[in-house]
Amino acid sequence: MTTELDKTFDPAAIEAKWYAHWEETGQFRPARPDAEPFTIVNPPPNVTGSLHIGHALDNTLQDVVVRYERLRGKDALWVVGTDHAGIATQMVVERQLEERQDKRTNYSREEFVDKVWEWKEESGGTITRQLRRLGCSMDWSREQFTMDPHFTRAVVKVFVDLYNQGLIYRDKRLVNWDPKLKTAISDLEVETREVAGHFWRFRYPLADGSGSIEVQTTRPETMLADMAVAVSADDPRYAAMVGKQLRLPLTGRPISVVVDAHADPELGTGAVKVTPGHDFNDFEVGKRAGIAPAEMLNMFDAEAKVIQTADGLIPDQFIGLDRFEARTAVVAAMKAGGFLVPYVDKDGAEYDAEPRTIQQPYGDRGGVPIEPWLTDQWYVDAETLAKGPIEAVRSGAIEIVPKSWEKTFFNWMENIQPWCVSRQLWWGHRIPAWYGEDGKVYVAETEEEAQAQAGEGAPLRRDPDVLDTWFSSALWPFATLGWPDAELPPRDGEVAARSADGGDSPPAASVRGANPLHRPADGPPPRAGEENLLAKHYPNDLLISGFDILFFWDARMMMMGMHNTGQIPWPRLYLHGLVRAPDGQKMSKSKGNVVDPLGLIDRYGADALRFFMAAMESQGRDIKMDEKRVEGYRNFATKLWNATRFCQANGIGASQTLAAPEATLAVNKWIVGEVVETLAELDKAMADLRFDAAANAIYHFVWDTFCDWYLELIKGVLSEKPAPLQGRGLGEGASADETRAVAGWVLDQILVMLHPFMPFITEELWHAQDERPYDLIVARWPAPQAAVDAEAKAEVEWLVELTRNLRTAKNELGLAPGAKLEAWLASPSTLATRVILSNAATLDRLARLSAIHQREAPAGAAMQIGAGSDMFVIPLEGVIDIGAEKARLAKALEAARKEAKALEGRLSNANFVERAKPEAVEKARADHAHHTAEAERLEAALARLG
Repeated sequence: MTTELDKTFDPAAIEAKWYAHWEETGQFRPARPDAEPFTIVNPPPNVTGSLHIGHALDNTLQDVVVRYERLRGKDALWVVGTDHAGIATQMVVERQLEERQDKRTNYSREEFVDKVWEWKEESGGTITRQLRRLGCSMDWSREQFTMDPHFTRAVVKVFVDLYNQGLIYRDKRLVNWDPKLKTAISDLEVETREVAGHFWRFRYPLADGSGSIEVQTTRPETMLADMAVAVSADDPRYAAMVGKQLRLPLTGRPISVVVDAHADPELGTGAVKVTPGHDFNDFEVGKRAGIAPAEMLNMFDAEAKVIQTADGLIPDQFIGLDRFEARTAVVAAMKAGGFLVPYVDKDGAEYDAEPRTIQQPYGDRGGVPIEPWLTDQWYVDAETLAKGPIEAVRSGAIEIVPKSWEKTFFNWMENIQPWCVSRQLWWGHRIPAWYGEDGKVYVAETEEEAQAQAGEGAPLRRDPDVLDTWFSSALWPFATLGWPDAELPPRDGEVAARSADGGDSPPAASVRGANPLHRPADGPPPRAGEENLLAKHYPNDLLISGFDILFFWDARMMMMGMHNTGQIPWPRLYLHGLVRAPDGQKMSKSKGNVVDPLGLIDRYGADALRFFMAAMESQGRDIKMDEKRVEGYRNFATKLWNATRFCQANGIGASQTLAAPEATLAVNKWIVGEVVETLAELDKAMADLRFDAAANAIYHFVWDTFCDWYLELIKGVLSEKPAPLQGRGLGEGASADETRAVAGWVLDQILVMLHPFMPFITEELWHAQDERPYDLIVARWPAPQAAVDAEAKAEVEWLVELTRNLRTAKNELGLAPGAKLEAWLASPSTLATRVILSNAATLDRLARLSAIHQREAPAGAAMQIGAGSDMFVIPLEGVIDIGAEKARLAKALEAARKEAKALEGRLSNANFVERAKPEAVEKARADHAHHTAEAERLEAALARLG
């Protein structure tokens, strides 16, 4: 029994309803114990986060795959959860304290962590609610958090195991230090900005008084901790100075002139000051010069204020100054001492420094310039752990899609640096290390085990640091499934939700059905602990992520997965691009070009946004945001809605068979074949992870084939008084019952094939067509059990081509679309004869040809219309004013050519292309293409008139 649809499609009215239904009835939970598993994990968003356009792309693609595999009968599990996001979360809570004139240091560590947990429980679920609005079919019953007890156990075990294997160690190295947050941060948390800066030039005198060397720097303050000056071995200017001692101004420290490839004779003075304790390049130069990290001088404290170096040579006047205050003071002191070499501009004017735009690294959370800082931290031997993933990708055990990313992957992994995993925060996984009074370290899973190692009664101090968030998220593919235990322990909320009889699932009837057409869930989902999730769902089947976290997350999952489980985490890694602003720029709050996906959902619906994301996702390319395209896909949903209303109005309901119904009518044979071809195209695209090709295949089938042509072609069959039988053609005289059965079956196949992309509207239409004992989300993927009928395909395509070409010609000549014409076809092909004989009424109704004469056309002005190998002649005498129409077309053609030529000249001007705003150049190109196409159309129209 069909449910009459509203006249207007309103996405908001159906989205909340269906998502709540799916979740409440357990449709997202793996419930097919005997089926082939399919597993995917989401890149866990920060618990502090809100849905941004990148999340919308990433999670849409994942949901398309999960819904597709679920429809194909697999036991699909999409693991969902959030990351504790150490820095971001601690900042949120500290900011709240500041608003109350409070601060973290007013509390003990334990008290502050309790406050973070309170915040998490009250406010930490924003993004998970937003993912629901997008339609993500995640298994929320097993929602994970990277600070859950079972996850913490996995994190601690991995740290201890790696330490005992010599793959985690403590070392003194440079890190990205955020002076505002007072913690080391990862490369991912550093953003480089272009800022106005300067180059200062200093003169360092040789200790023997025989001369000096000039160096350039953007950071004058660091000269207080210089330990060498490097020059190139190929620079004849400094050959005699190599090995000599310089006397560092202000401090008097003796430093050596060393040879190093880092010095480029073509850059600046060719001599480079070396501050190994405060510059990443200088750190390596210093090591090559024989300076051990423990001997490298540190001149800053955790807040980037000047402190005394180990040799005690920094003058007191600089001690305690902020690094930027120190910069001003050092420049003034160098100038006063005669060591500053002024910059002379082209007009001969002197300045203390040369203005330059420089690349300045900033901490993306703290918002201040990061400081390379020499400190003791915990490191992972990433070089050793990278060997397995390198071999896995090289051998094909792990496929990276698109393959073009492999070169980047190998380059990074083969040159990987030690991974700093310690952070100076209170929120996060505490490093399981304790120190004795003698500084000896004891690493263990518990304090009791550490105490046993140290000896009873030996005083121990816990390491205050926590682990880098990426360390714990690297365990996501297997720790979420219960590793290192055999099974995933039940969560408190899950236990509380169980019914009195011990079940925690909805009634089986809510997810099962008896209809042989589709495959519903085979039973209620298992409770946590009833099966070994790790054994069934690891390795996962696929990972989808942005290319920007290839090394920060994806590669580390490979390393941790292979080392700790002995297996790859997944056989395929799909890397998508970024969503950019319409002009191609990267979105950022500072530019004001950020697009809110929730706003797009409010305006156009989640289905439209999802379809846009999938249709625009072309492997290896970024997506340009285009709200008009999103609106267009909302119109696509509306077209399907209206097509279903048409079906309902004509007695077309749900199908009762999985296989295609028997068809005798050519138009029905044709549409069945089109389903077969679309299904094959869709399956191939999904197998290749070509989301754009998959979306476009179903889009064109729905819009062009089904809505625009099939429904038009069968209107005559569905009318109350069909034409007399003239043969089994496209419409007349055939069985309306057959057509209704085929049309209903085709609409069902559309809803199933489109469901992964547009889950809400398809589920609504699925149930509107009939009372179904199961939901579309657990239906069966199409299996037409039919083939393409070549003869029927040729007939319909011939008729469609004729109709389309006639409509185009009418539009070009200004004829009314409904104007009826007569046509002459002197030598019809066999196909033309068959179609004309069987489909006179259809040709009259669709092509608006009142008669087709199979003989030579009368003399006079006429237009020629092709269909297949046939060429129709359609006289125009008496239909239009030939002379006036020629004059109109010629005038319009001249104007179009003039506009196209002017734009061509503009675009060939290098000054315009290089200097104009990108959007102006893009508009000029679009206008040129438009006027060129218009000129071609008008030329064709004139040619038709002879």
